[in-house]
Amino acid sequence: MTTPTSSYDGDRYATLLSELKERIRSARLKAAVAVNRELILLYWCIGREILARQNLEGWGTRVIDRLAVDLRRDFPEMTGLSPRNLKYMRAFAEAFPDEQIVQQLVAQLPWGHNVKLVEALKSDEEKLWYARQAVEHGWSRNVLVHQIESGLYQR
Repeated sequence: MTTPTSSYDGDRYATLLSELKERIRSARLKAAVAVNRELILLYWCIGREILARQNLEGWGTRVIDRLAVDLRRDFPEMTGLSPRNLKYMRAFAEAFPDEQIVQQLVAQLPWGHNVKLVEALKSDEEKLWYARQAVEHGWSRNVLVHQIESGLYQR
C-alpha cells in the first residue's frame, strides 16, 4: 500500500510539522513552568507552617526530622522531603514572608535558585534584587551564584 504523493505538498507538510513541533515545545515549557510554580508555592506553604508551629508551639528542630520521616513514608515517590530540604523550606518562608512576593516573583525561579538566595544573602532587599535580576535575565543557578559572589548588587 502506497501513500499518494499528490495528497499533500511537501513544503506545506514541512510547515505543518514545524508548527506542531513548536506548539509541543511551547506547551511542554508552559507545563514545566506551571509545575515549578506550584512546587515553589508548596514548599513555601510547608515552610510557613513549620515556622508558625515552631513559633506558636515552641517546637524544636527535631520536629523537622520527624516530619521528613512521616512525609517520605506517605509520599515515597516524591523527592524534596528530606530534613535538610524541609529546613530550607522553613528558611525560605522566613526569608520571604509576603505571599504576594512569593507568587509574583520567587515562584518564577527554580528551587535551587531560591535556596541560593536564602543561603547566600542576609539582606531582604538584596534577595529581592537578585531574584528580580535572575527572572528578568534568565540566569542559571551558576550565573546567579557568580553574580552574588562578585557583588553585583553593590556595584
